[in-house]
Amino acid sequence: MRNRSRVSDIIELLKSRRSVKPIEMTGPGPSAAELETILTLGARVPDHGKLVPWRFVVFEGDARAKAGDIFAAIFKERNLTATEDQVEVERNKFMHAPLIIGVVSRARPHVKIPLWEQELSAGASAMNIVPAANALGYAANWLTGWIAFDRDVLDALGLAADEKMAGFVHIGRARRAAEGRDRAQLAAIVTRF
Repeated sequence: MRNRSRVSDIIELLKSRRSVKPIEMTGPGPSAAELETILTLGARVPDHGKLVPWRFVVFEGDARAKAGDIFAAIFKERNLTATEDQVEVERNKFMHAPLIIGVVSRARPHVKIPLWEQELSAGASAMNIVPAANALGYAANWLTGWIAFDRDVLDALGLAADEKMAGFVHIGRARRAAEGRDRAQLAAIVTRF
């Protein structure tokens, strides 16, 4: 009976998962032990060939502001007419949630395992991080945005030339309950072969 209860708890966690905007997050963030749990679960995903085609970049404390300075400088360089308020929005991107985990896709050509399969593994890693954080009582949101695709940003964050950012998972405490949203109706997305 206890096992059935545990399964029910897991199903309910997945059914009730909601993304919380980083601007609606606050601290404190996960402890060092909780972060290790979150990252361990992020690494427990399908990985054909044991290639580990992903890695993590952790942004917490002053590292969030350092990353924000990078975003602001590159944004200003790319948008010469940007107002100071717009630049500050970019500078503060990582300042709302106390913890951000960058999930880096490091898919590489392989004789048997396609790049696409490796990239999907990185996506699965990011998705595992979200419910892991939720299970520990935190709000989470997996985001990309221009910073995930701008090569100068990626270089400044230490990604190799052949690495991509699968996304940034923002983790913190929700300031208020997350709102639900309409989800796809199964009848519209399921076919039978």
